[in-house]
Amino acid sequence: MRHVDSFEIQPPTPPSHNGVPRSAWARARRRVSRWHRPYTVALLLLDFAAVMLADWMAQEAFGQARAGFYNAKEDPTWFYTVAFLLLPLGWLVILWGNRAYDRRYLGLGPDEFKRVIRGGVAVAATVSFIAFATKTDLSRYTVGFALLGALVLILLGRFTARFLLHLVRSKAGQAGHRMVLVGTLPDCLEVYTAVTRNPGAGLVPVAIHLTDGYAAARGIETPVAVYAGRDVLALVREVGGDTIAVCGSASAEPGELRRLAWQLEGSGVDLVVAPQLTDIAGPRVHIRPIEGLPLLYVEEPTLSGPALLVKNLMDRVVAGLGLLLLIPLFVAIAIAIRVSDPGPVFFRQPRVGHEGRTFRVWKFRTMYCDAEERLASLVDQNETDGLLFKMKEDPRVFPVGRFLRASSLDELPQLINVLWGEMSLVGPRPLPADDGDFLGDVRRRLLVRPGITGLWQVSGRSDLSWDEAVRLDLYYVDNWSLAYDLSILWRTVGVVLARKGAY
Repeated sequence: MRHVDSFEIQPPTPPSHNGVPRSAWARARRRVSRWHRPYTVALLLLDFAAVMLADWMAQEAFGQARAGFYNAKEDPTWFYTVAFLLLPLGWLVILWGNRAYDRRYLGLGPDEFKRVIRGGVAVAATVSFIAFATKTDLSRYTVGFALLGALVLILLGRFTARFLLHLVRSKAGQAGHRMVLVGTLPDCLEVYTAVTRNPGAGLVPVAIHLTDGYAAARGIETPVAVYAGRDVLALVREVGGDTIAVCGSASAEPGELRRLAWQLEGSGVDLVVAPQLTDIAGPRVHIRPIEGLPLLYVEEPTLSGPALLVKNLMDRVVAGLGLLLLIPLFVAIAIAIRVSDPGPVFFRQPRVGHEGRTFRVWKFRTMYCDAEERLASLVDQNETDGLLFKMKEDPRVFPVGRFLRASSLDELPQLINVLWGEMSLVGPRPLPADDGDFLGDVRRRLLVRPGITGLWQVSGRSDLSWDEAVRLDLYYVDNWSLAYDLSILWRTVGVVLARKGAY
């Protein structure tokens, strides 16, 4: 942390220009953020190899019975040229045209995968049109297998590349965007906190430029260096940045944001605007220009409709199948619990569910039978805040119960609650009914059904503070979607295997 006491205000430097650069090819080379270049080359090679592999698999699977894409024996040279050179190159061109290699979409968010899928549809349409126009006799099974296989393999390659990129960003602190935050100190610090929550996002603030002068930051500790009265572009070059983030109210000054955009033209520096809309996901935010004024519309959360019906159906089907398949595991766990501590196998506790309705949650018992009586003597050893009691070395948990908690196997009986419609597979965790009255922001969690897993669980579990857990739950409520549920379920697998934050 840096402590702001006194500064020497330097006179602002006039911008180098305020219009479009003379040549579109005259953009300055990036001196810092070059990670996307080798990353893009790697993606190109991966995508090319994925299409070649899919074509080979399709030929091997259907080639003997249906002569492959067409009768390869008549002209094998042309066949191999099309299957292993022209078609992969066509994929790359169409993916490039759909901006699937644009660095703005690489490494974070679903846009990269959406553009890959859009490119796959375009490839299928192009192949169909060419075959129809040239009256080429193609095997529909072979071509369909090749195109679908290529799309699946490309997506798998993208997932793998993104995982490695996040690993590099988290462990080495490299391959990120170096940001200069511009605005008032409170706005900049809020954006700083938001962009640094997830190191895998690759957003690294390196400086703060105050729009209201040094006096506002005097005597305040800041995580990065603070500047004021400087030319922003010169400051970006000085600190080695490649992105300017205009925070909060700084973007509301008439004409300033437009002039800053003019100044950055041709510099190779990105300009992003971080409005005062925290914890609102992209799908709910839309820009609609009205008479030249870009208005930012924020849609209401989607808490009903066909998507919710699909979610409910998925919950019931998965819960029913899961309970049937897990019967042998349930029997083994029940025997282990009874051997460890005689008493009931299941722990049933009142919890608050959807719209404040109370239900009894199913869990495997992990504590001794007298755990509730011993709680009063341990209250002062609580290691978390808020409405929950947590101890990493809770003496009330018997050894088998400790294993069940670490592996999250104690939560599996909640599939019964899911089957009965009291819970969902994904949602905020249900809180004990006698721990609070759920006033204020916390009550908003009750707009959706509680879940076996959720954003809270995949983001740190018991290691998070109460305020951070509530923030994540509210973010989920406000930005819920089926795709988000599937993403959380996927992330749950890694969290459970890592046993992080479970005690």
